[in-house]
Amino acid sequence: MTVKETNFKGCYIIEPKIFNDQRGYFFESFNLNKFNELTNSNIAFVQDNESCSSKGVLRGLHYQEDEFAQAKLVRVIKGSVLDVVVDIRENSPTFGEHFSIELSAENKTQLFIPRGFAHGFLVLEDQTIFSYKCDNYYNKAAERGIIFNDITLKIDWQFNISELILSEKDKELPTFETLFK
Repeated sequence: MTVKETNFKGCYIIEPKIFNDQRGYFFESFNLNKFNELTNSNIAFVQDNESCSSKGVLRGLHYQEDEFAQAKLVRVIKGSVLDVVVDIRENSPTFGEHFSIELSAENKTQLFIPRGFAHGFLVLEDQTIFSYKCDNYYNKAAERGIIFNDITLKIDWQFNISELILSEKDKELPTFETLFK
């Protein structure tokens, strides 16, 4: 696998080595020893999650606070998404900045998101299956979020905003400035 650090410390793009032949393909989607070595981490994932969504669904921007914060390794099994992370580490030189990448079943690229980031994704194809590993268990009481169209963050979702499909909860999330200023 190839690992490239983004402009955010500890946030990595991971491209697996894919073996194709007349039967199809094979790739190792995760190997703890290789992952920790290549990312200089000591991660122990404890929970796997999966969602299936229609085109236009936007999930996020979510995070868990304090001792319930989660690092995530995300990927797409079927379809594609625009994946977005926002650095919410207040002492970070990239605090308040965001990064986006297209993840798809075709490119098989993964993104490692360390603790201290809000995360969301926009589904670009119907019946997209999104999968992610977490290094901490979900805790409903610690769940937080930032509104997707925050004017401070200026995220370009590359999609017609009027066609987005959001949960009621995600429509009511606070702004970045409300949470961090």
